[in-house]
Amino acid sequence: MCLCVFSQLCIAQSVLGLGDNNRNQLPEIGVVASDAITIDKEKIVGDIIMRQLRGQAPLVQDPVLQEYIQGIGNRLVIHADNTKFPFQFFMINNPVLNAFAFYGGHIGIHTGLLTASSTESELASVLAHEVAHVTQRHLARRVQMQKRNSPLQIASLIGGILLAMADPEAGIAAVQASSAAGQQANINFTRTNEIEADNIGINILYRAGFDPQGAPGFFEKLLAQSRGRSTQLSFLQTHPLPADRVAQTTTRARSFGVRNVPPSLDFHLAKARIQGRYMSSPKRNINLFSSQLASSNNAKQKGAQYGLAISLFELQRYDEAKNILDKLMLNDKENLFYLDLMTDIYIKQDAPSSAISLLTPLWLNKPQNSVLTLNLANAYISAQNFEPAIQMLRDLLLVNKENFLAYQLLNDAYSRSQMKKEAHMTKAEIYALILAYPLAIDELQFAYNQVDSDTLEKLRIKGRIEQFREAQASMMSLNI
Repeated sequence: MCLCVFSQLCIAQSVLGLGDNNRNQLPEIGVVASDAITIDKEKIVGDIIMRQLRGQAPLVQDPVLQEYIQGIGNRLVIHADNTKFPFQFFMINNPVLNAFAFYGGHIGIHTGLLTASSTESELASVLAHEVAHVTQRHLARRVQMQKRNSPLQIASLIGGILLAMADPEAGIAAVQASSAAGQQANINFTRTNEIEADNIGINILYRAGFDPQGAPGFFEKLLAQSRGRSTQLSFLQTHPLPADRVAQTTTRARSFGVRNVPPSLDFHLAKARIQGRYMSSPKRNINLFSSQLASSNNAKQKGAQYGLAISLFELQRYDEAKNILDKLMLNDKENLFYLDLMTDIYIKQDAPSSAISLLTPLWLNKPQNSVLTLNLANAYISAQNFEPAIQMLRDLLLVNKENFLAYQLLNDAYSRSQMKKEAHMTKAEIYALILAYPLAIDELQFAYNQVDSDTLEKLRIKGRIEQFREAQASMMSLNI
C-alpha cells in the first residue's frame, strides 16, 4: 500500500548486514512477536523516531488539521483489534502520495495523500491499512527474524530514513549509497504483510462506518495515475501495486455490501486548507476554488468557499476573507476550521479582542479542545494579555505533554512578558521534543542562572537536567 517506516528499517538492516536469508518467512497471522520486542520498548523506540521527525521533517504544525486527522484515526483505532497503546496520527507537508507507520502506534501521511483522495473513505482506507500494519506488529515480526538489531545502529542512518519518509526515492538512494548491500527487495513490505494489512484494514474501515469501497477506489486511482508515470507517486516506484491486488481488495470490499456515506464537510475543508495554505500560490488557488463554487456537492462547495477565504487571507485581503467566513458561520458557528481562520483574520486586523470574544464562550464549554485553546491563547498574546494565555497553555500541556505548538506559544508569552527563567525552561522542552538534549540542557542551565534564592526551584531545574541526561544515555544504549 505504501512505503512505511517498516520498509525504511528494512533498508537500514540490510545496509548494516542484519538481514536474514529467509526474508519472507512469517509466523502465522496473529502472532504478536512480543518475544522480539516488548510493547514498552516499542513505545520507547517510537518516541525516539517521532522526536527525530519533529526536528528534521516538515511536519504540519496545524492544530485544525491535526485534530481532523487524529479524529479519523481514533475512529478507526476504536474498531481495531490488538491495540496495545494510544495511536498518534500526524501529517508531513509534501505533495508526494505517501503514508507510513512505525513503532508505538505512530502513523504519518503526506498532505498530498489527502488532497488526492476524492472521499473521506478513500483517505480513511489508507489510515486503516497503516493501523493494521501496527496492530499486526509487522515491525516486531521483522525484529523477530533478525539475529541482532539496535535502534542506535538504525539511528546512524536516520538521516536517510527520515528523508525516505518525506521523499521516498531520494531517501532510499541516500541509504543505499552507503552500502552495496541495498537491494530493491529490502525496501518493500512482504506481499504477505500487504495482503494481511489490506484485509484487516478493510474490516476496520467497515466497522468504523466508512465505505469499504474506499480502499479499492484509492488503489484504482493510484494505478490510473501511475500509467502516466506521475512524479507525485514516488511510493509506487519503490512499492509496486499489482493489478491483482486491486482486484482482491475490490472483492473483499464487495463482500460487505453497499454503504452510502454522505459527503464529509470536514474532509473538504481539510483539503481546501491544505491546498490554500501549503500548495500553489494564492492567485492560482483563487482560480481553482472559484471553479469549484458551482459544484452540486454542498460539502465540496463550502470547502471551495473556505479555500477561497484562505487564499484571500494569504493575499492580505482580510475584509473579503472575513465576508466569506461570516456567511459560512451563520449556521455553523462552532466549526473549528472557520474559527481558526477567523482568529487569524482578527489578529491581522489588529482586533484580537474580537477573537477573544468569539472564542471564550466556546472554550469555556470545551477547555481541553486544543484548537480552541491554542487560538484563544494566541489572541491573548496578540492583545499582550499574557497571564490568561500562559495559564491555559500550561493546562493544555498537562494533558498533552507533546503539543509542540503549545510550547512555542508558551515560550512566546514568557519571552514577551520578560519571564526569562520560564522562557528558557520552555525552550528546553521544545528542544527535548526534537531530541536535541544538549541544547535542552543548555537552556536549563540558563534558567538555573536566573534563579536567586529559591532552593526548591534550583533543585527542580537540576532534576530536569538529570532527566534529560538520562534520556540521552538511555537512547544511546537502547537495544531491541
